[in-house]
Amino acid sequence: MIIVTLLIAAVVGYLLGSLPFGYLVARAKGVNIFEVGSKSPGATNVRRVLGAGPGNLVFALDALKGATAAGLPLAYFWLRSHSATSSPTNHRGEFFLSVDWMTASAVIGLVAALIGHSFSCFTQFRGGKGVATSVGGLIILMPLAAVAATATWLVVFYSTRYVSMASIVAAVALVTVAYLLTLPSLLLGLAALIAAFVILRHRTNIVRLMNGTENKFGRPKADPKP
Repeated sequence: MIIVTLLIAAVVGYLLGSLPFGYLVARAKGVNIFEVGSKSPGATNVRRVLGAGPGNLVFALDALKGATAAGLPLAYFWLRSHSATSSPTNHRGEFFLSVDWMTASAVIGLVAALIGHSFSCFTQFRGGKGVATSVGGLIILMPLAAVAATATWLVVFYSTRYVSMASIVAAVALVTVAYLLTLPSLLLGLAALIAAFVILRHRTNIVRLMNGTENKFGRPKADPKP
């Protein structure tokens, strides 16, 4: 039964992550986001091409995907455990066993959502870099580390105006804070996995940063063509 639950968390997480909000929001404005700017459906490119309103909307929706993918398994196990502890035939150890599976299923849901966001089945396996989706899920699973990473992102971004650099440094900060908070090994492993994933997805940005050719974030230079 547990294996089935984990599989469901993975499938639901992937499908949630695959929802192409960046593409849909841009398409509603008459723009194919895969053909303009950095050609990424992520919130950064949407904001750069269409402005703050659409970009912020995409960020919020992408974050919601991660939060839902991690939150649904937690809610399921909480309800199951709560119901079990209310039953006179329940064994006390069952609740504590479910807590471990609860965290594992939430982690699987979030990881699957990240894969879905970056390799969406709805957009020919194209997608964004997963930063917003990661933030949403991490707020559910490790809020203090998520807040610290977000604060790091803001400081680096407003100091340099490089979104990529801010995302990479925030990823490193996430692992560092998770370690300093002595989070459970499963969550620490998740932080390391997400950091590696985010950095890997920014590998071309890293090359441009080293070559001094990375674009700083600013207003769009011209109106995109539909």
